[in-house]
Amino acid sequence: MNNEAVAVHSPPGNSKSIVLPLAMIAGLFFIFGFVTWLNGSLMPYLEVVLNLTPFQASFILFSFYIAVTVFSLPSSWVIRKVGYKNGMAIGLGVMALAALLYIPAAKTHWFALFLVAQFMMGAGQTLVQTAVNPYVVKMGPEESAARRISLMGILNKSAGIVAPLVFTALILGGMSGHPTTTPSPEEIEQMASNLVLPYIYMALVIGAVALLVKISSLPELNLHEEENDHLPIREVLQFPSLVLGVIALFLYVGVEVIAGDTIGAYGRSIGFTNFSILTSITMTCMVIGYILGILLIPRVISQQKMLSVSAVLGVLLSLAVVFGSNESTVISSMFAFLGAPSIPDTILCIALLGLANAIVWPAVWPLALSGLGKYTSTGAALLIMAIAGGAVVPVIMGALSTVVDRQTAYIVMTPCYLFILFYAVKGHKLRSWK
Repeated sequence: MNNEAVAVHSPPGNSKSIVLPLAMIAGLFFIFGFVTWLNGSLMPYLEVVLNLTPFQASFILFSFYIAVTVFSLPSSWVIRKVGYKNGMAIGLGVMALAALLYIPAAKTHWFALFLVAQFMMGAGQTLVQTAVNPYVVKMGPEESAARRISLMGILNKSAGIVAPLVFTALILGGMSGHPTTTPSPEEIEQMASNLVLPYIYMALVIGAVALLVKISSLPELNLHEEENDHLPIREVLQFPSLVLGVIALFLYVGVEVIAGDTIGAYGRSIGFTNFSILTSITMTCMVIGYILGILLIPRVISQQKMLSVSAVLGVLLSLAVVFGSNESTVISSMFAFLGAPSIPDTILCIALLGLANAIVWPAVWPLALSGLGKYTSTGAALLIMAIAGGAVVPVIMGALSTVVDRQTAYIVMTPCYLFILFYAVKGHKLRSWK
């Protein structure tokens, strides 16, 4: 899920006065990433503890990401009523309560309660995101906003590297012995009990951050341009570059979530022992992709061409996952001199999709909003709602896995990348439907 800020215009601020607030906001982006990419470890955990099918497990992602679409516009209304800082505190409070809800869910082994907790976590995070994103660009010079946005994106994905490692260490300690076998009822009960203390800690930390935000000197934003509640949806639909951009982002978020959050469950399904940390590899590839984007765009390559390269890489890697061998470890053997472990090629191809995905979000946004003029804010709202792809596309893949095997189900990613390639080459240039 992408929590990067969307740029808005602002007057330059005092760099010394914004260091502490920006540090606080950076911490929030790390929390976003930690909570979001924890799903990659939560999926195989629940598959074992609750004996879920891949299709059932896909609703773990659906319940989290659909909250973004459901609460994006209501979150804007809440912030207009209570302010940005209070909105952040309320959203964090909801996230803390959601963390506590995982505890009875684990104790009762009730899947529906896990889904409610996931939905609440997504709802709270949506409110915090809606409030915190403008701060990144408002609290500092406009000419350096892109640098701050990139930094927040790297922090978000870096948390995705840490989260699976922490989850594995604290919760999945006894799970590595069951990559393909079913644990005993006693072992399942122990795994469920392991969830309690870490989520109590998570609730306490998020609650403490909520209180810190509430009592902090974080300045309140006063964005008068947001007072108009009217969203001219019909008017913006006349822009093909925006509509196709929304579709491209919808599909992109879907494949990003698949690459980050299903890799662990897939690793377990083919008998890979350290499956619970595989999300960390995908996130590492995404961070590398971010850094490459910062270094190469626009000095060496344009955003549009980089988007094309990313889409082609996505097509090739998705096909390599489907048609690759789970026994081959050729890719990891190339890095054996660095001490890299032996990992099946199919798993590494899923992880390398992080490299293909990293540039898509920041590249599609400017292409989709180009030429919108007074409709830019409405176009941005539609692009944010495209995050629903993280809910829908994994469920489609899960449903397909009930018809074909789990590996073949990854074919759903190929047409997604092909559409992104179409948008990069032609779709973003269209200015009329005629």
